[in-house]
Amino acid sequence: MDGSTPALRTDDDVPEPAAAAAVPAEPEVTPRQWAGFMAMVVGMFMAILDIQIVASSLSEIQAGLAASADEISWVQTSYLIAEVIMIPLSGFLSRLLSTRVIFVISSVGFTLASIACAMAWNIESMIVFRALQGFIGGAMIPTVFATAFILFPERQRALVTVMIGLVATMAPTLGPTLGGWLTETMSWHWLFLANVLPGAFVIVAVAVLVDIDRPDWTLLKGFDGPGLLFMAVFLGSLEYVVEEGPRWDWFEDRSVATLAVVSAVAGLLFFVRMFTYDRPIVWLRAFKDRNFAIGSLYSFILGIGLYGSVYLLPLFLSRVRGWNSLDIGILMIVTGAAQFLSAPVAGALSKKLDLRVMLALGLLMFGSGVWLQSLATAEWGFWEFFLPQAVRGFSLMFCFLPINTLALGTLPPAELKNASGLYNLMRNLGGAIGLAALNTVLIDQAALHTSRLGESITAARPVVQAFLDSVTERYTALGVADPDMAALHTLSNLVARESLVITFNDALLLMAAVFFAALLLMPLIRKPKAAAAGAH
Repeated sequence: MDGSTPALRTDDDVPEPAAAAAVPAEPEVTPRQWAGFMAMVVGMFMAILDIQIVASSLSEIQAGLAASADEISWVQTSYLIAEVIMIPLSGFLSRLLSTRVIFVISSVGFTLASIACAMAWNIESMIVFRALQGFIGGAMIPTVFATAFILFPERQRALVTVMIGLVATMAPTLGPTLGGWLTETMSWHWLFLANVLPGAFVIVAVAVLVDIDRPDWTLLKGFDGPGLLFMAVFLGSLEYVVEEGPRWDWFEDRSVATLAVVSAVAGLLFFVRMFTYDRPIVWLRAFKDRNFAIGSLYSFILGIGLYGSVYLLPLFLSRVRGWNSLDIGILMIVTGAAQFLSAPVAGALSKKLDLRVMLALGLLMFGSGVWLQSLATAEWGFWEFFLPQAVRGFSLMFCFLPINTLALGTLPPAELKNASGLYNLMRNLGGAIGLAALNTVLIDQAALHTSRLGESITAARPVVQAFLDSVTERYTALGVADPDMAALHTLSNLVARESLVITFNDALLLMAAVFFAALLLMPLIRKPKAAAAGAH
């Protein structure tokens, strides 16, 4: 496809004969190329899945490694920090080594690091191996996105985008469910050993089947070492601050405050370096394209919703309803099923509907699904949660597909690998910063609501005294040693539970507001006019 080929053009844009004359025959993607690409998608699925697969099994890992409650959170944090550093670097490495070589190296490293995680003997070794797993495996995610736009002609991109969209959005949803099941049925070691066979398949398949570009060793000339250092310190420190900040009351903690300053200084040096050095490690010029810049912002917002919703629901169900990981997993399947059902609908509409309209529908549905969930009470069960989860799950492809196409669909092929890294980085940063904001809300609002409910519930109120008398009588009949104290304890637990419900609903309302507010950016998006030159 050359520079004159229109992108996202409908039948109404030009008369049919003119359109036929303007569009040259596009090369067919061979079965071998399809098979190689599918192997890459499997690798991407593993890399994204492993972000959340440990989420529901941290207590078992903590017990197995004799770690403290503060230390065990680093099983996730170390992976995220390392992955965030690799994602923007992957564009440079892919151009330097070629798509096949970087993906094989990434798959080999990810698989070996998974085995090492399963064999970890203490929390320190686990943190090191998880960091290696996240760093090496992080290159697989943006490489798949870039390959989809390089390898496939425009007429097939809707199908391919739907497919990688399902993988990118389903993996975080299935992570806690699959992780909980593996831990319950076998042991936490299988959270990592489960990667071995798929990893071996990906390594062999990509090595044999993928061949879409050649390495460019000239990129080593003038390699931007300082830029790489500034980027690693900037993103690594930033990830630490947003992950650990809510737990330690932000800048009240010396390590959080120190790394916030380090991140700010390194970030300033990084941006200065990127705009002044002639061969920077990351080309930020992609942000000059308005659609890519706004698409990346929407990717950031989608990261907030994608990771935030997957985080809040299991936490609510375990802390408020007392559900186990299997019960939570069954409910999470509703979201996944809705995503599968929406995929063909979203794919078909993307060919007929203005992508900006489709994105607006997706944002509206996602915000509505989260808002519906914010109406939850402590008595909600599976069927009460069914509709909010179904609406949210159905909306994801309506968000992901147009965001992905609007951001990456018209960039020149030479910029795709680099731009794909930046685009995926924004989604991960959105998830990290979103989780930090949600955790801050949960901590601050829980204290506020507990205080307010405690002030309003006093023995001087007849309804409260009647409740205490009723509970005391019940405990007396059961032969409880101190029924009055037991009744007060029951009331205290009830206040704590209800304040927790209100707090979770506050967090959900905040997330819904972000998606509704995102609709205000819609007028800034331009309808894509022309595809990049030589896109295939």
